Formats: sequence, C-alpha cells, structure tokens
Amino acid sequence: MPESPVPVPNWDRLSVFPITRRWPPKHPELLQLYSLPTPNGVKVSIMLEEIELPYEAYLVDFAKDDQKTPEFLSLNPNGKIPAILDPNGPGGKPLPLFESGAILQYLAEKTGKLLPQDASRRYQTLQWLHFQMGGVGPMFGQVGFFHKFAGKDYEDKRPRDRYVAEAKRLLGVMEAHLAGRQWFMDDDYTIADISMLGWVRNLIGFYGAGDLVEFSQFKAVGAWLERGLARPAVQRGLNIPARP
Repeated sequence: MPESPVPVPNWDRLSVFPITRRWPPKHPELLQLYSLPTPNGVKVSIMLEEIELPYEAYLVDFAKDDQKTPEFLSLNPNGKIPAILDPNGPGGKPLPLFESGAILQYLAEKTGKLLPQDASRRYQTLQWLHFQMGGVGPMFGQVGFFHKFAGKDYEDKRPRDRYVAEAKRLLGVMEAHLAGRQWFMDDDYTIADISMLGWVRNLIGFYGAGDLVEFSQFKAVGAWLERGLARPAVQRGLNIPARP
C-alpha cells in the first residue's frame, strides 16, 4: 500500500514567496496581511476581524517606500495595499492576492460569510462592491487630494469642484438606496458595506470635506455610517496594522 504523502509545512510553502524575506511570518500557518490603515487597507482588516479568521498583519510603510520594494512588488506588481498571502488557499495551496475588492470576495467565499448564498443577492452585493471600487474610492480620494493635500494649493478650482460634484452625486445614489434600509443589502451586513465604510469615514473625517460635499443632507448615509462604525470588529479593523 503506497505511503501517504508527507504534508509540506506551512513555512516551506511560504518561503518561496520573496515577500516573506522582508516580513518573515511568525505563524506561517496563518493568513498574512500586508497593509496600511487607509480606506482601502482597512477593508481587509475589518473583514478579517468580522469573520474571525486568524491572521498576521504587517505594516507596509509608505514613508519608507515599502510598497516599492522588490519583495512587495513580487506580491503586488501594482505597488498598492492591501495584499494577502493565504497559506491555505484553494486546493490547500498558498494563494497570493492583491486588490481589496478581490480579497473581500475571496475571503467571503472562503468562509461563507458576509456574501449572500442566494445567486441573485450575491450578484447584487457584488454590484455595490464594484460601485465602491469604480466610483466611491477613486472620487472620494480625488476630493481628498484637492481639498487636503497638494491639490489644495492649485489656483484653478475646477478639478476640485469636478470631484466634489461627483462625490455628492455618489452620496446621493447611496442615500436613495439606503433610505429605509439598515445596510446595502437590507438587513444583511455584507462586504458591500465593509468596502465603503472607511471611504465615507475618511471623506468627512481625515479629509475634512464634510461641509464641502454637504454631508449633513445625506441623513441615511450618516445613519448607516454610525451603525457601521459602532461594530466592534470595524473599530478594531480601522487600526490594523498599527502605525508606528
């Protein structure tokens, strides 16, 4: 009778990935998260806290250009956070993955959590996830650039006003949908909500653009944000990985 194959230790499976040379895992059997607590980064840390999947988190320090190092680029050639390395991916093989939306969907499907099983509701959830990826994230980020960062010094305010108008339009879409709903998928809290919480929080908080986009008029969005931020897993995820 043939002998059963000897399982390959998690460390041996992960050691082939160059990123583990820069951030050696302490627990290679756990999912490895490489991130920064930005609106995109906290999507994955919040998700991991919500689904209670054990993981290790490593800070990718933009001040040190960590995201431009060969080790990080070997995992995400786009040089952006977040990215993960799951030693227990499909078929029991390690899975490197980047893009926050793809990671949210992967983790939801891996665990069967925060993504409806019903096919119609699943696709409806994913449409709101893509709404965030294609609209909310890029547009709110541009508002932040032109209102808080270097763009604020541009004399020509037309670029800022363009992104402010689009941010207000997107908030209006969210407002209309959330009216009478607790979450984007009615009573079901999902990855659609997780994808947007950090961005709306940043828009009116860190970016200081609440008055600029007239956020107070979006009552349903404001109530949704309060509900989301009240979740303990969200509060934990917003600060992972810890900044130095």
